Amino acid sequence: MSGPASPGLHTTPDVTVLGAGIVGICSALSLAERGLKVRLIDRDAPGQATSYGNAGIISPWSVVPQSMPGLWKKVPGWLLDPLGPVTVKPGYLPKVAPWGLRFLSEGRAGRIQQISDAMDTLNRNCVELYRLHLAGTGHEDLVRDSYYVHAFRNAAAADLNSTDYRMRRERGADLERIGATELRELEPALTPEFQAAILIKGQARALSPGRICTVLSEKFLSMGGEILAQTVRAILPAERGGWTYTTAEGQEWTPKLVLAMGVWSGELLKPLGIRIPMESERGYHVSFRNPGVALNNSIMDMDMKFVASSMEEGLRVAGTAEFAGLDQPLNQKRLDGLVELAKALLPGLQADDMDTWSGQRPSLPDSLPCIGEVEGFPDLIAAFGHSHYGLMMAPKTGRLVADIVSQTPMNEDLAPFRARRYERIKT
Repeated sequence: MSGPASPGLHTTPDVTVLGAGIVGICSALSLAERGLKVRLIDRDAPGQATSYGNAGIISPWSVVPQSMPGLWKKVPGWLLDPLGPVTVKPGYLPKVAPWGLRFLSEGRAGRIQQISDAMDTLNRNCVELYRLHLAGTGHEDLVRDSYYVHAFRNAAAADLNSTDYRMRRERGADLERIGATELRELEPALTPEFQAAILIKGQARALSPGRICTVLSEKFLSMGGEILAQTVRAILPAERGGWTYTTAEGQEWTPKLVLAMGVWSGELLKPLGIRIPMESERGYHVSFRNPGVALNNSIMDMDMKFVASSMEEGLRVAGTAEFAGLDQPLNQKRLDGLVELAKALLPGLQADDMDTWSGQRPSLPDSLPCIGEVEGFPDLIAAFGHSHYGLMMAPKTGRLVADIVSQTPMNEDLAPFRARRYERIKT
């Protein structure tokens, strides 16, 4: 894709961003706002791959790491449950096992507060930053104020004093516990099996993650940015400084290169001798076009660990993580399972007209992305590995990338996001 506002192809940009998911789009937009000449490259239309398929949650209070103390006790049960939130293809287990051990290690009590602080750095202003990006586009309504409703079948499990809710409160979240009657008033379409819920307030939801990506990429083009539909095959430091990248069209040079290609970023770094412990975590969603029911907020079924939200395209149910590698075909059983979970969540759901989606989430063991200049490789800036949090972490990541490229002083500590932070760990 290359819009009418794009400059000529032979004009060397100040910076090239590889990857036009929501992180790449926000990075390109923030760079253009600094007056830089920016080229954005992806094989797909902007934001229509992994960024398209998610639950649409935009939460400043997503500060709880995926790996928490005691999680290891739950994993075997999840793996054995055909409708559970995690599955591993049997033949892939030996490959993913070292990553899994690192992941569980990051959930120790002495580590989770550090990770939570780093997540807070990226998520704190996400709603406000999206509204700034959308301002003046005519599509400001794509981000809507919303609660995040954590619904429980066992009322005792809705405990505001549990570690995860304490972490949110310590960082400023407004939380409220409600019972079954209040939940029914708030969300009448939900199954009456839920006995309690915790409301996370002060956040928003995306009415169409894919359309937000399209709107912001069009804004980027209107600012003089350039978007090219190309498949990037390799990157290399150039002898004269800067970077070269290779596509089917040939080799191009750029003074600065931002790597925002999600899980494929790790593949491009391997020839440079850089090994990122990043796993491809396949996610799935199902959108019911004419659901016959609606949700007023984003809902998480806390027993089955999936999220439902009403969007422009219909009622979307998203969740589950499948570890099978980058090249495996989608697992129809996971999609079928999501449909069954949706029917249990919403008894009045009309499930006969649906769209399905699958994409690759780039996940590191500590729930944190890689952001910043890659150590030992000047002018190569990492912006990848956002796992489940790409939508909400993207605007702040984009600002940090723009600060780095433009050499603007910043108050944030980027040490937790170093791309090569795991190279010092022996396993």
